Amino acid sequence: MPFDPDQDKKLKEWKCEETGLIVSINQYGNAQPKVQIGPRMLKKKDGTDRAPAKAGRLNIEDMEFLYSIIDEVKEELENRIKPE
Repeated sequence: MPFDPDQDKKLKEWKCEETGLIVSINQYGNAQPKVQIGPRMLKKKDGTDRAPAKAGRLNIEDMEFLYSIIDEVKEELENRIKPE
């Protein structure tokens, strides 16, 4: 079955303003929601967003950001998972 962009939903998103790293909970169709780390939204010199880039390797600022939101992300994901 081919990928259908209309079935791909972003349910919740967190963004690190310092590094542009995005963490989100996504769901495709009726599948269980999953956590995605990345992309990274960097800024141009004029302050506008560049095209999304892969998250790549994480620096200490990214790790501190993940550490600060991990409990909220876990709780949000648990609340969205349907019992099997």
